[in-house]
Amino acid sequence: MTYLRIGGVDLYSEIAGAGEPVLFLHGGFCSLESLRAQADALVPDHRVYAFERPGHGRSADIDEEYGYARGVADTLAYLDAVGLASAHLVGYSDGAIIGLLLALDHPERVRSLTAISANLDPSAFTDSAGTVLSAPAASPEPRPDVERMHYERLSPDGPAHADVVLAKLFRLWTSEPRIDPGRLARIAAPVLIMSGDRDTIRPDHSLLIAASIPGAQLCIVPGTSHHLVAERPELVSTLIGDFLRHAAATRSTERPPAPS
Repeated sequence: MTYLRIGGVDLYSEIAGAGEPVLFLHGGFCSLESLRAQADALVPDHRVYAFERPGHGRSADIDEEYGYARGVADTLAYLDAVGLASAHLVGYSDGAIIGLLLALDHPERVRSLTAISANLDPSAFTDSAGTVLSAPAASPEPRPDVERMHYERLSPDGPAHADVVLAKLFRLWTSEPRIDPGRLARIAAPVLIMSGDRDTIRPDHSLLIAASIPGAQLCIVPGTSHHLVAERPELVSTLIGDFLRHAAATRSTERPPAPS
């Protein structure tokens, strides 16, 4: 197993394939296994990078509270550690929020962004019946029963530490992020906003994000919830792959010609 020293801790990393670089950013209380189908689908045509944030998957936890600012900082440090000036980002839930923040504040590092089930603030959550959730009840991430199995198998902190991680995550989800949709007009990279039609992120919130980003594409995957990456893995992988091909082609035509 490969670990890189990022932000003062050792974070688990995987790199596979060859081609345009794509960095996967997992969700909260997830490991890389949650996006395994999508990453494997891209490996034949892309250089795929992924790492697990502190307290997730094979990476040990930290004493501090979680925050999206740290997620951004760790992602930038990871890009530096693997020698990438920029990459296509594929973020899911918490990872999608980190991707949006990177596209906003570090545009030179983002070739394109696929943001799956992102939210701009905690008010975006609904339950499965479409009822708006109050912040204390919000639970935007994948079901703890499925992800807990991965956690108990992978975490160096031991199975009992899962409750500590979840408690910190719930404090994060009920207080962050706080992204003004008006700021999203600054994003210049190609962007695909994706969510499920039964997502805990309201469809109108996904529409707001996409409508606020110039040229952004919106995909609401039918018959899926916040767990769409597991519920329709082949469809989600196909959508990501198609978007990346178009984003890479657009980027190549926008590059200045090489000097003769």
